[in-house]
Amino acid sequence: MSDDIIVMPITVIEEFHLSRLVEDFIELVSESRGTDDPAIDRLTPNPYPEDSDAAAEFADATRDDLLDRRLADARRVRAALDEYPTGIDSLTEEDALEVRETLIAFESLEAWLRTLTAIRLVIATRLGITSDVQPGEDGRHDVYEWVGYRLELIIQAADEAESASEI
Repeated sequence: MSDDIIVMPITVIEEFHLSRLVEDFIELVSESRGTDDPAIDRLTPNPYPEDSDAAAEFADATRDDLLDRRLADARRVRAALDEYPTGIDSLTEEDALEVRETLIAFESLEAWLRTLTAIRLVIATRLGITSDVQPGEDGRHDVYEWVGYRLELIIQAADEAESASEI
């Protein structure tokens, strides 16, 4: 199934914003090593909340590897988005709303899913979102919802591609 491609329709403006979110995520993970950042802590969960010694030992043994994997995943996603414009200032409204197809190799699917999920975790941490049904009071919550929507579309496209390959 590694030859299968998942097609993700997306407008140019959405692609631009997704690229920016992934770039910001890469920067966060790259620059937050050794800092006390709640978003990074959420990306590297603690299986021993009641035992600080075991938690510290676990973090020492796994945190850097987990963050390295998150970086590799995000860079893979960003590479798939590289063909799109880096700026939107010169785009007309018609150009910005043009629908394109981003091709996701099936072998990259897990990297996409992990990256978008991690971005949602970071956004949720920054905004104090603790539930998907929690109402947002400003547009920042819309970004959280939009990333979830994109995740759902990728999963649906993957399911459709998998079903088609079984025929």
